[in-house]
Amino acid sequence: MPLSAAQKTIAHSEKRFRVAICGRRWGKTHLAIRELAKFAREPNRRCFYVAPTYRQAKQIVWDKLKHRLMDLRWVDRINESDLTIKLINGSSISLRGADNPDSLRGVGLDFIVMDEFAMIDSKAWYEVLRPTLSDQAGHALFISTPMGTGNWAKDLFDQSISHTDWASWQYTTLEGGNVPLSEILSAKQDMDERTFRQEYEATFESFAGRIFYAFDRSNVVQFTVDTPDTVYIGMDFNIDPMSAAIGVRMGDRMHIIDEIRMFSSNTQEMVAEVQSRYPRSKIWVYPDPASRQRKTSAGGHTDLSILQNAGFIVKAPNAHDPVRDGINAVNSRLCDANGVRNLMIDPKCKHTIESLERHAYKEGTSQPDKDSGYDHMTDALRYMIAYIWPVKRDVRPVPAQRWTHRIN
Repeated sequence: MPLSAAQKTIAHSEKRFRVAICGRRWGKTHLAIRELAKFAREPNRRCFYVAPTYRQAKQIVWDKLKHRLMDLRWVDRINESDLTIKLINGSSISLRGADNPDSLRGVGLDFIVMDEFAMIDSKAWYEVLRPTLSDQAGHALFISTPMGTGNWAKDLFDQSISHTDWASWQYTTLEGGNVPLSEILSAKQDMDERTFRQEYEATFESFAGRIFYAFDRSNVVQFTVDTPDTVYIGMDFNIDPMSAAIGVRMGDRMHIIDEIRMFSSNTQEMVAEVQSRYPRSKIWVYPDPASRQRKTSAGGHTDLSILQNAGFIVKAPNAHDPVRDGINAVNSRLCDANGVRNLMIDPKCKHTIESLERHAYKEGTSQPDKDSGYDHMTDALRYMIAYIWPVKRDVRPVPAQRWTHRIN
């Protein structure tokens, strides 16, 4: 299986525990499949691929792994419901999600890949998976983009300093060879500096303190234009309070001109308030994706259908994107890596300003504090900004390649 120079360095290491911290689109999954196949070549071995969720495990590697092993004629049988491939030499490769810890227990393993392990609870490794390697003296490969100095990925990365059976590597996206420099420079324009370093240069950034660190008073600018023809609204449906961040879009810039906070309320009342403030404006709404299922009316209508029936244009993804991506999207609008600010807040939006300044991570973690009350308005803002200007960009996929190994 063809590997880049960086991938070969990791693949050829004989250390029992290997940690690879790499930028996005570096080729982590490609390496994971190669290593799973390498360990499964030996008879009667049991290998696990573990992703943050079962769904991610299936989406990321299942089809690629299955088709490549079938091309090699290594496959004895495939269990689609269990995501397990049994090989003709008695070995097996199973895909698992760390969101279901019980599925990881009670087995002896020879090899584990933990993909995007920074997004997995550390207990999955220390309390569940690590013991499964003991009786077979099994190996593990940890691969991920970093998630800050407070994340357990940094602790694992540093294990090689004091433990001889550990090895660690850190590679940028560019060093992976899958993404051209022009695309990386383009991404730099869409991200704030710290997020760019983390996602593309694979550095461990500090996530202590403020979530929206790119915000400062330079983003507070009075909106002086008349009532706009079109307004854009990010909306969060918490009952106490329901929150809406109301903006005007001017090309690549969004100016938040108003905010609504309603306690002990419902979606119908929020709709009425928006209509009373902007009776002649065209309304675009970017709500919480859960609005597709959440019902707050006596008639059983969903929040999304209530907004649509009011004549609003509603834009919402089918499912929640990672919170981290939404936070990065807002920070990149507040101030990108080139110092350009494209998200302005009118000074009358006092709670929005206060929330951007004070919403923080829980101490010692990269998890937003949901108990402070500052998350409602920033969530509303995040839904809108992340939909219009998502951080994630389409990248040309690497063509599938045939590869050969002799199976014993």
